[in-house]
Amino acid sequence: MVPNPAWDARQYLKFERERTQPARDLVARLEIPDPERMVDLGCGPGTSTAVLRARWPRAECVGLDSSPAMLEVARRSDPGVDWRVGDIGTWAPEAPFDLIFSNAALHWVPDHATLLPRLMQGLRPGGALAVQMPANTAAPYQLAAERLRQRDPWRSYLSGLPTEFGIGDPATYYAMLAPRCARLDLWETRYVHVLEGAEAVVEWTSGTGLRPWLARLPDETARRAFLADYQKEVAREYPPADDGRVLFPFLRRFFVAYVGTSPTARERSGAV
Repeated sequence: MVPNPAWDARQYLKFERERTQPARDLVARLEIPDPERMVDLGCGPGTSTAVLRARWPRAECVGLDSSPAMLEVARRSDPGVDWRVGDIGTWAPEAPFDLIFSNAALHWVPDHATLLPRLMQGLRPGGALAVQMPANTAAPYQLAAERLRQRDPWRSYLSGLPTEFGIGDPATYYAMLAPRCARLDLWETRYVHVLEGAEAVVEWTSGTGLRPWLARLPDETARRAFLADYQKEVAREYPPADDGRVLFPFLRRFFVAYVGTSPTARERSGAV
């Protein structure tokens, strides 16, 4: 996994509503019996975990994240969750789960061909692996950042820096998961966020994809200068509407892999 890029919960939560909507959409699509155990991989400050808890409040819930700072915020939000520091790339459940959930985290983890089958092995029969990831490697804001880091003085600091590992297309995930599950749902949603100008686009990326970049710069003065240059690049890519706002399209990829079958609640209770 990419080294912990000094995640900042306050920065991330500036767009809490927009960042949480995909988690709501993913949970709404789930068709599983009430889970007894569920885990949120890459739970961050706990916003996606709260969506899970709202739907299944009686389930045992684990929240896993590599950032102690994010988990400190999460613990304050819900002491009923078992919050744990951990790396998704090496995580293994001590007991199987009914739901393994991840919202906007697995694109930071390499080798999905190994990772996803391993996660599937951590499910009980009838359980599900539910995942959402950004799919924006060719988006204008990403290309603007790549152009900038090829220029001096940023090239000397950012050359060779590992970034998010990216994700496969739907056909790739179908090939990985379909042979291992009873049912596989795949879809994409292109959200169009209305942001308050190019500065807001910079604020958005500063809370996620730019974190490893900013962590490599030598001091706060350099970080501010980099973000000022980046804002100029972004402004060229996202022209303002008449009211000064910008439209910020954001593509996200989803899949839910269901394993086997399990008795219904009625059958487990012995009712006929």
